[in-house]
Amino acid sequence: MTQSSLDPKAFAQLALTRVAREMQGSLILGIAAEVRGLAASGRPICNLTVGDFDARQFPVPGRLRDGIVAALDDAQTNYPPSEGIPELRRAIAAWYKRTLGLEVPVEWVVTASGARPVMYATYRLFLEPGDTLVYCVPSWNNGYYGQLTDAVQVQVATSAEKLFFPTVDQLREPLARAKLFTLNSPLNPTGTAIDPGRLADIARLVVEENALRTSTGRSPLMWMWDQVYWLLTYGKTRHAHPAVLVPEVAPYVVTIDAISKAFAATGLRVGWATLHPVLAERMKSFLGHVGAWAPRPEQVATTALLGDDVAMADFGEGFRAGLQSRLDTLHQGLSRLGVHHIAPQGAMYLSVRFDLFGKTGVDGRPMRTNEDVRRWLLQRAGVAVVPFQAFDLAEDSGWFRMSVGAVSVSALEAALDRLGAALAAA
Repeated sequence: MTQSSLDPKAFAQLALTRVAREMQGSLILGIAAEVRGLAASGRPICNLTVGDFDARQFPVPGRLRDGIVAALDDAQTNYPPSEGIPELRRAIAAWYKRTLGLEVPVEWVVTASGARPVMYATYRLFLEPGDTLVYCVPSWNNGYYGQLTDAVQVQVATSAEKLFFPTVDQLREPLARAKLFTLNSPLNPTGTAIDPGRLADIARLVVEENALRTSTGRSPLMWMWDQVYWLLTYGKTRHAHPAVLVPEVAPYVVTIDAISKAFAATGLRVGWATLHPVLAERMKSFLGHVGAWAPRPEQVATTALLGDDVAMADFGEGFRAGLQSRLDTLHQGLSRLGVHHIAPQGAMYLSVRFDLFGKTGVDGRPMRTNEDVRRWLLQRAGVAVVPFQAFDLAEDSGWFRMSVGAVSVSALEAALDRLGAALAAA
């Protein structure tokens, strides 16, 4: 191809829209590339950055794998309906009723190629440029999607003392001017879960706000409830759905879910949303235009899996035990080292705070930022973590996410030994 005489930066400036020019790449993916480079050089690295699973340690359920193969053998390779095959939508609705006590008519269910398309579709359905989006920090991807939809972003700062979830008092004023509110539990990046009582209070606030808006003819406040980690809870932690706690909130809630985290099936790309059928029709159209449907063989296999309670229970017991053993290893090791962190409650993550500011960094200067600390942990201890800046928390607070889906217990133990030695020498 002939080289263009245009200056590349000038070409991009002229050709791209403002939103595309301002779009940022994933900070997590950038860190991952650096980690891969160090690992390739032979350095011992414990990679706690990726929100994914090592399939050798956490294979997908056999029922799911065998179902995909059987569907392929049965020539189930045509386009599926844009909202998903009817059998899968019925299976999701029935599964929610059995497990969550949530009554979801099949007309409320829209499937897609993972949770991301239905999340992005939710932003596109409810946000015009200049509309207000409210979300809590730290949280995953809200800033990126807010920028792509040209929304006015209102961040609600949370604290470790409140397990990084908001209170009703924090939300009352921002929700009064919001068009879309998002919340995720168990929470990525923190590995914490919201208390059902606090969740019910938030749901009642959304109902109250929408009653006021109905009386004045204003657009409703919509709530995106992301529960992709809901099957991954530990100890006494219990997941709840806002519409089960406060049924009146149901018309305003868009539930986001997928097989990706619950069944270690991140690459198989089956996700869904549940929302009022009038809204679901518009989401179906949006997903159809961008071709974001899940492959038919995966849909067929997921249908069978969600209808097999025994297979799901057998898989889930071992899967959760494997994740919990890794999280417990980190929890116990960090406790021995005196490193501040939050005991894991859910998902595959642990929140940890390294108080290393002022100590000498890898460049010989005092560490002043999370990035300084991240590089020190990687270079001195061979421990790769993600700063909360990747989840829209602006300040250098010393908080980081550790993810255990792609590491073994022995790798974690070795990493904790290296970390202890590095901290002692710092």
